[in-house]
Amino acid sequence: MSLITRSDVVPAGRLGKVHFIAIGGAGMSGIARIMLKRGIAVSGSDARDSELLTQLKDLGAQVFVGHAAGHLGDADTVVVSTAIREDNPELVAARAGGLRVLHRSAALAALMAGRRAVAVAGTHGKTTTTSMLTVALQHAGADPAYCIGGQLVTTGLGADEGGGDVFVAEADESDGSFLMYTPYIAVVTNIEADHLDNYGGFEEVKENFARFVERIEPGGVLVAGADDPVVRELAAAARSRGLSVRTYGEVAGADLRVTAFTPRGLGSRFRIEFSDAAGGREAGERAGAIELTVPGRHNALNATAAFAVAQLLGCDLTAVRDGLAGFGGAMRRLELKGEAGGAQVFDSYAHHPTELTADLEATRDYVVQRAEQTGATGRIVAVFQPHLYSRTKFFAAEFGAALALADVAVVLDVYGAREDPEPGVTGKLIADAVPPGRTEVSYLPEQSEAPDRVAGLALPGDVIITLGAGDVTKLGPLILDRLAR
Repeated sequence: MSLITRSDVVPAGRLGKVHFIAIGGAGMSGIARIMLKRGIAVSGSDARDSELLTQLKDLGAQVFVGHAAGHLGDADTVVVSTAIREDNPELVAARAGGLRVLHRSAALAALMAGRRAVAVAGTHGKTTTTSMLTVALQHAGADPAYCIGGQLVTTGLGADEGGGDVFVAEADESDGSFLMYTPYIAVVTNIEADHLDNYGGFEEVKENFARFVERIEPGGVLVAGADDPVVRELAAAARSRGLSVRTYGEVAGADLRVTAFTPRGLGSRFRIEFSDAAGGREAGERAGAIELTVPGRHNALNATAAFAVAQLLGCDLTAVRDGLAGFGGAMRRLELKGEAGGAQVFDSYAHHPTELTADLEATRDYVVQRAEQTGATGRIVAVFQPHLYSRTKFFAAEFGAALALADVAVVLDVYGAREDPEPGVTGKLIADAVPPGRTEVSYLPEQSEAPDRVAGLALPGDVIITLGAGDVTKLGPLILDRLAR
């Protein structure tokens, strides 16, 4: 399916019975969950069974494993994602039967209608920022509805129907689907080249973000990451059109400025200074120390974006600060999977060079600080699975440079997802791009060999991180099992 273009939003109450193709995905299952909570009849299919399918069954959904035209039943509306191919038998039957076919983003927009919608976008950090904001608002008593592209560690949920008037949603730019939303507050964390399999180039990516900002409803606000030069330009253009803008970052002049950032184990401590525009009674007024239990400077920025939104929504800021301190993370965002044989194993969804760099730098801070405090030394062992052939080809050199931040790098083969293999594009491109020097690097095309290989490489005190948006996440428990032996 191609880039999404804007269409009229159908009110959720008029969708009738809704059938989801690939209902077990993080985003699709979340939308289905909220619909079920609102009393909408839901059915769906997925290629394989999962815990998410079981949860939806328990909520009343009719769920099928495998795809077949007969699964549509008496559905009125069919929901698909960009990953669904046009020859999917359920999609073919839906089109032939004249059923309403909606992209996932249109279904989410239908649920957001009538609420104060907060849409969090950006090349990096949107899942964590959406998650932090959700937890902070819950702690402040706002009880928002939310739909996140990941799952909260604290609840195991990625979406739910709240009782308040705020709806927090992660806004995906990968296929242009964020152009379906009309937010009251839009967050743009950063803008970089990515998803170039869908976009013609970086200029088109920037144009789509500009269109997203134009969709902010009258009287709404743009919350913009001022450390990113492209976002600064976007914010300046929005201000020139009369849109209210609130910036955040470490750069001088940000409305909410992050200062005194200090790593603290698997967390951090920092302060936020308000400008007059950000509600400070005087320039330099501070929000007080904010402590996080997730590592990295990038997460301090994500938390500040969440803080800015909560302030705009009129929440009690002490409660917001306490909520951020209690944020336990989102699954697959430097998530600690366990410890065995003296080594710790983490899992990360990072699949872009900037994301790998941020996670590996945060891990280095942790390793260095741990050594200073306890004397325990160790290496960083990165196990990276490239995601998409197009991304591997476009960014092989950048991935190699990022992996040079690890002491040991094991590069697996490409997880193709929606793409067909491309001759000559394998994980070896990235392994060969790691600069020669201190990093011990190897290319391992057979993923089944990874648990034994990594456990054999690991030493007591090492920190092992599995990285990637594909099925590399399943390796963590297997590595822990080998280490325990």
